[in-house]
Amino acid sequence: MKRYLLITVTLFFMLQASAQNGLKAGEKAPKFIATDNAGKSISLPALLKQHKSVVLFFYRGQWCPYCNKHIQQLQDSLQLLTAKGAYVIGVTSETGENINKTIEKTHASFSIIEDKGYKIMKAYDVNYRVDDALNAKLKNYGVDLEKNNGNKDHVLPVPATYVINSAGKIVFVQFDKDYTKRASIASIAAAL
Repeated sequence: MKRYLLITVTLFFMLQASAQNGLKAGEKAPKFIATDNAGKSISLPALLKQHKSVVLFFYRGQWCPYCNKHIQQLQDSLQLLTAKGAYVIGVTSETGENINKTIEKTHASFSIIEDKGYKIMKAYDVNYRVDDALNAKLKNYGVDLEKNNGNKDHVLPVPATYVINSAGKIVFVQFDKDYTKRASIASIAAAL
């Protein structure tokens, strides 16, 4: 029964995200400036001048076990990624309070951005609105998007990972509407 419910929720999320396609390898990465969870100003152009590349990933929230597992893997391999000249940034629609919960669960020490207004998500074409039926299903699982995101928009990102080189070009993309699939550390490291 649990497997059936997981398959049903996965299909709902995939249908919800059907309009999004994400950006493709070879495209110019949209520039952004934002403030991370530590209050640090994060400017993609400035980071690309200081680092060989940026690993930019989008996640749904601290309530998502797949997100937490991926963030933990990134944290566990952070030294490997930074040794290759990468700067890692997470982007989410969750509030700063919930980002702190993510950090508690995963021990993430890299920048995480609360994307208020979904500007970064929209620029990378990963944002989608959860419809009322799916929102009700999530509530039945104890996930309150309004509380988690601090608004009534019900917007989440398609989990995606982009590696952006120092020229601002996207050199690696992992974009899958199936929220259970994430970029492996090996594939990210190979792109660096």
